[in-house]
Amino acid sequence: MAANDLELLNFDCPRCSVAVTERFYGPCESCRLDLRANQRSEARDIEATAYEPKMNVTPNFVATKE
Repeated sequence: MAANDLELLNFDCPRCSVAVTERFYGPCESCRLDLRANQRSEARDIEATAYEPKMNVTPNFVATKE
């Protein structure tokens, strides 16, 4: 299905209650722009800590079976 084949929907914006005609249900264009402006944040690197097993965990227990 191509993007041009989609029907336009008539509904009230769930955020501002204005009647809109859009391809998908959700916030209207002005609400989306407002959300992007107010809720967007910059991506940042988060350093993950190295995995350290608990003391009661035996690493590779299957290899120690006889």
